[in-house]
Amino acid sequence: MAETNTSDTISRLTLGSREIILLGTAHVSQDSIVEVDRVIREERPGRVCVEIDAGRYRSLTEGQNWSKLNISQIIRQRKVFLLLSNLVLSSFQRRIGGKLGLKPGQEMLKATEVARELEIPYSFSDREVQITLKRAWSKSSFWNKMKLLATLFGTIFTQEDLSEEEIEKLKKKSAIQDMMEELAKFLPSVKEVLIDERDRYLATNIFNTKEEKVVAVVGAGHVPGIVDLLQQLEEGKLPNDLKSIEEVPGKSNAAKVIPWLIPVIVVAIIALGFLRSGWETTLSMLWMWVLVNGSLSALGAIIALAHPVTIVFSFVAAPITSMNPTIGVGIVTGLIEAYLRKPRVEDLEHLHEDILSFRGFYKNRFTRILLVFLFSTIGSAVGTFIGIPFLSSLLTK
Repeated sequence: MAETNTSDTISRLTLGSREIILLGTAHVSQDSIVEVDRVIREERPGRVCVEIDAGRYRSLTEGQNWSKLNISQIIRQRKVFLLLSNLVLSSFQRRIGGKLGLKPGQEMLKATEVARELEIPYSFSDREVQITLKRAWSKSSFWNKMKLLATLFGTIFTQEDLSEEEIEKLKKKSAIQDMMEELAKFLPSVKEVLIDERDRYLATNIFNTKEEKVVAVVGAGHVPGIVDLLQQLEEGKLPNDLKSIEEVPGKSNAAKVIPWLIPVIVVAIIALGFLRSGWETTLSMLWMWVLVNGSLSALGAIIALAHPVTIVFSFVAAPITSMNPTIGVGIVTGLIEAYLRKPRVEDLEHLHEDILSFRGFYKNRFTRILLVFLFSTIGSAVGTFIGIPFLSSLLTK
């Protein structure tokens, strides 16, 4: 395979008799939109591949219909973390795009528009975003999920405006690659799914096209990985079957056992306290468990500005739900908050605007319910890990 870099954004590869032209873009760059238009018109390929999935394409062309979101169903199905990640990532892209007067993904839309105009077939070559997020979530521990959300929330809760220099850096391949490397150091499991797997998914779909000349419009940060993977595919060193990275992996045996192990440990400590010192120590342990777990969960609900009734239920439910892996306190508090403060039509209509700021997240009833779920869950989790050592310390008295 021969590779020729004809510019900072274009890489030409020869695979036998085929030519693949990789056009690296920035997702919020007017220059990228112009270059996509120019390259496709000049090259006149047999097919155009775009780094987008069919669902995201519909969202970009038809708009996101937030009114279809059912908050109660999202909570019951435990999809709150996924939705929060999706919303925060969307808000970050919108924030940058707003500085440039652009919507994220316009360069991908431009590629499909030009392809249709020139009657060139085009393909959606990226993996469905929901599968990507689910795989990332399933591969992350609870604390890694918290680290990821904390990082993502930091991108919208900061009040600092991006400087022109920072925005320009986001357009450059080197800056995007640096960002990916930092992500890899911070959360390797997420980097594997969001970057490495998607590189493979994109490269395989591009490789499996039959046309002699293909233009692939992809994010600049993906180009180096795709080039390497296309070479491996050409040499037969990498299977072109994507089934293994299209499925959401089930829980490992350890992940299934650990949630049940915690209540077993708590019950064992309390039972040992009863055998050693009788009811007095047992009651002290039970009160300590309720106080630590319930208080921290209620504190999380307070931070989320939950309804007073929700805060009370958070305190009461956390010590109980933390002993039952089949239900979390977030489900209880989220559903109660959703009942007491039902999202209004205007909350769903303004959701795409409210997610752009800290104040908006709290003002919008829909996102505030998500925060109640999240913060009460975190509080209970912290309470559980603090409570067990506290209980153990009572055994020595």
